[in-house]
Amino acid sequence: MRGATALIAACAACAVLAPLSAASAQSLYIETGALLDVERGALATGQCILVTDDRISRVENCTATPDGAQRVDWSGLTVLPGLIDLHTHLADAGQSADLAAPIKTSPAATALIGAHNALTTLRAGFTTVRDVGTYRGLTDVALRDAINAGTVPGPRMFVAGAYLTHPGGGGELNGVVPNDELPADMRLGVFGTPQQARERAEFLFAGGVDFLKLMATGAVLAIGTEPGEPELTEAELRAAVEVATRHGSYATAHAHGAQGIKNAIRAGVRSIEHASLIDDEGLAMAKDAGVWLVMDVFNGDYIDEVGTAEGWPEEYLRKNRETTDIQRANFRKAADMGVKLAFGSDSGVYPHGINGRQFAYMVANGMTPARAIRAATLDAATLIGHDDALGTVTPGKFADLIAVAGNPLENVRVLETVTHVMKGGQIIK
Repeated sequence: MRGATALIAACAACAVLAPLSAASAQSLYIETGALLDVERGALATGQCILVTDDRISRVENCTATPDGAQRVDWSGLTVLPGLIDLHTHLADAGQSADLAAPIKTSPAATALIGAHNALTTLRAGFTTVRDVGTYRGLTDVALRDAINAGTVPGPRMFVAGAYLTHPGGGGELNGVVPNDELPADMRLGVFGTPQQARERAEFLFAGGVDFLKLMATGAVLAIGTEPGEPELTEAELRAAVEVATRHGSYATAHAHGAQGIKNAIRAGVRSIEHASLIDDEGLAMAKDAGVWLVMDVFNGDYIDEVGTAEGWPEEYLRKNRETTDIQRANFRKAADMGVKLAFGSDSGVYPHGINGRQFAYMVANGMTPARAIRAATLDAATLIGHDDALGTVTPGKFADLIAVAGNPLENVRVLETVTHVMKGGQIIK
């Protein structure tokens, strides 16, 4: 039975990039006002996109509508690839002043909340997300599979299943009840030795996850942990990375502190989440190793404003204040150095659907609009290993497109209000 379950989960994971069924086949000829080439950071006018089934067939100077195709008039808008957010928490209860909210929310309720969050995110123009952890373990797998099956609408999801963390660490629900009294599904990734790290990682892959999320340091939004302090050891990190590699996958590390970041880079992770307190040595190591940084430079303001107004724990607010400005300064350093940077916003900390607000913060902290957009399209697709199918408006790739009013190369904030969304050849909005 366990083998059958693992096979089903593996097949479901493969379905993330599966084509639409023949019953949904269609041809659309989309007339654009301007088409953004994210590789060159340039706009072209007079371009039309032929979509057949779920793929882009041709990109060409507009002509008469091909036989059998339906013409779609987006001629007053700028069209670009669907956006990708690499740091989301769709399948979760969301952040609030109530520390106990995740345990009060059942796995079924969490999945239903996730379905709502998924549609909200998709309608905001994010056609692909990487979901990097949930307290209710494997609910993100269930949500991904429901989206792939067409049961609920949502973005393409790549999921981690649970946080791989020490007991009482940054990936635990601390401060509610004694941790050993938490429900079992809330501790699927808890371990204390390198061998246990391997076992937990294997368990998660058997459960259908796409990649691993490792808590290398403490967290801002976790009681009793400090962002600058290392938690997982280099040996534990490496043990999990080796399991991911055997499964043809990778690991990403939540790491705020400089030492934890360097431990994770040496252990072989593909990307670092947050990277708030990274030092110059860590930046050089990331650049030399080709490790991506996914830095959520928007939500510090949200946490400070809303968290203060709603009475979030003072510990959270203190740690947020201690990391927000230095994270943004380090983001600018990384951008100047040419370190690989990809878009990740930590949605779920703030309400889903306003992910696009991060673009303006990236531009304010050292990126051009073109580079910020590339971070959320081609670069994000490259990080997750699917740049062959996602991230650009190119024949053969999935027809994941958005349309916005205005020129995002001049005003990146136009991406905060998306007029039209297409995912896999289906117009969502």
